[in-house]
Amino acid sequence: MLSRTADHLFWMSRYMERAENTARMLDVNYQTSLLPQSSAVAQLGWLGLLSISELKQDYAGKHGDGINPRDVMDFMVRNEKNSSSIISCLRNARENARAVRGTLTTEVWETQNQTYLEAVRMLRQGDFERDPSQFFEWVKFRSHLSRGVTLGTMLQDEAFHFLRLGTFLERADNTARLVDVKFHAVPGDYLGTVSEKDQEYDFYHWSAILRSVSGFEVYRKVYRDVIKPERVAELLILRADMPRSLLACLNEVMSNLARVTSNAQSETQRRAGKLRTDLQYARIDEILATGLHAYLTQFLDRVNELGVHISREFLVPATH
Repeated sequence: MLSRTADHLFWMSRYMERAENTARMLDVNYQTSLLPQSSAVAQLGWLGLLSISELKQDYAGKHGDGINPRDVMDFMVRNEKNSSSIISCLRNARENARAVRGTLTTEVWETQNQTYLEAVRMLRQGDFERDPSQFFEWVKFRSHLSRGVTLGTMLQDEAFHFLRLGTFLERADNTARLVDVKFHAVPGDYLGTVSEKDQEYDFYHWSAILRSVSGFEVYRKVYRDVIKPERVAELLILRADMPRSLLACLNEVMSNLARVTSNAQSETQRRAGKLRTDLQYARIDEILATGLHAYLTQFLDRVNELGVHISREFLVPATH
């Protein structure tokens, strides 16, 4: 396959997944902001969202140092100068799809095209302002639809595997960011003993995090217990059967890499395999003992390096 074609396919799926995950992060922050809490705690949540998305400086350049929830959501949803905003991601996914229309099925192209056009219409008509949560749900639904149409209509050749590769590499990155920012949004020591007055807040906080990754029912099925922070971390990091966990994502990355590479001993394969193995044999108590933030920061660095190596080996060197 031509590296330029592979590049467009890889980034089409990454941008679509990024739009979904941005919607998920914004939605969980919006939902938790409706809970009774001090303005300082609420502001830390929005500031953390900007920081983990590496948008703090860009936001300050447009809105100044003050953190206003409405401005943050507007910046991360509809600001076309922000390359990570939902509308920018949907536009970039569509443009990458347009460049390789001959490789995609008609259904895949029409899904990408219609998603972007419908998002533009909804933002112009004020649907987002009227009900942010409903808009975020719509973005997630369109991403689900995109993946479903891809799985249901595409020939499972190299093009298909580059699409899947982009999806799961992006998902691993975003799940790690979401876990990191949400664990740090909890006042005090999230592994310590919480006071009675904090218990209700904790339940809604962790429930919102689980719902943001479609994991609330999964948690109940797996653990059949009250929601505990360390188990939330275990579910989203180490459970291979949880679709959005870091380990599940790396399993998919390894599987799709194996189908597009001709060199099983390549540096890209080695890095992906080592990262997957480290997750496979990790224990949540060890991760928490050494520091969750440090662990996730290192994971994000390694995922980024893996993306660089995938680009060097298969794709057109470019900045996205």
